[in-house]
Amino acid sequence: MKNCKYRGVVVPMVTPVTEDGRLDVPAVERIIEFFAHHHVAPLLMGTTGEGNSVSAADGLLMVRTAVKAAAGRILIYAGLTGNCFSEQLEQAEAYTKAGADVIVATLPSYYALTEEQMFGYYKALADAVTGPLMLYNILATTHMSIPVDVVRRLADHPNIVGLKDSERDLERMRQCVEISRNREDFAYFCGWAARSAYSLSIGGDGIVPSTGNYVPEMFNELYEAAVKGDMTTAERIQEETDEIAKIYQAGRTLGQSLTALKVMMQTKGLCDPWMLMPLTRLSVEEEQAIKERL
Repeated sequence: MKNCKYRGVVVPMVTPVTEDGRLDVPAVERIIEFFAHHHVAPLLMGTTGEGNSVSAADGLLMVRTAVKAAAGRILIYAGLTGNCFSEQLEQAEAYTKAGADVIVATLPSYYALTEEQMFGYYKALADAVTGPLMLYNILATTHMSIPVDVVRRLADHPNIVGLKDSERDLERMRQCVEISRNREDFAYFCGWAARSAYSLSIGGDGIVPSTGNYVPEMFNELYEAAVKGDMTTAERIQEETDEIAKIYQAGRTLGQSLTALKVMMQTKGLCDPWMLMPLTRLSVEEEQAIKERL
């Protein structure tokens, strides 16, 4: 595997909150310690972290808390969402000054964008922010896909360090990995958890599995096995983690699956399953059923 700073397991961390919607700071500290112990990094305020629902103040508090708790042991990836460019710049700079190592930005998603508008958005963002920037492609929530040709062009920007791609398209994955394969300045991260092992086998640099919130040690083991070329072990762990993912994902919307994931984390004393509006907790019966399956 190439020598790239940005690699390994980056878990799209849940955002723990209290019943009244405030950031649960002690829970952030516990989760970061849990991650650091198992050698995985967090992506704060991504899709799994309800990024679009986190206030600017709580976002900054979360970054500061995570940076302090990590104490330099793991990188901190900070998610950037929204539709107001000037506010995004302010957030990105605040996160960077607070110690975030990388800013990971999705496309603004209110308007359908042309390829040139997508390119122009990321170029303007990368030109303006002082910290490294990573592209975040997620068709399921932005309802747009960053074309491979746009990714290829943006990969040459000196401040754009990689792509986190959650699109479920194997041919696209292969093309994006090919862009990053021989570059130490541009990394490919697979955000399609069920294809984690495969993405590493074809040259991907890292994986971003939401199930890593519950079993980070398994994904670290999967990654290490793949790096060593032990794909038998990597694929076995892939199958095992796929089964764990079904506990909170099967039969639920994306939003419902996130609170179900928090229920699973609650059994490890990491956080409570409160959600930010408009998402809500599951019923008492559903929460109990999840705990019984564990």
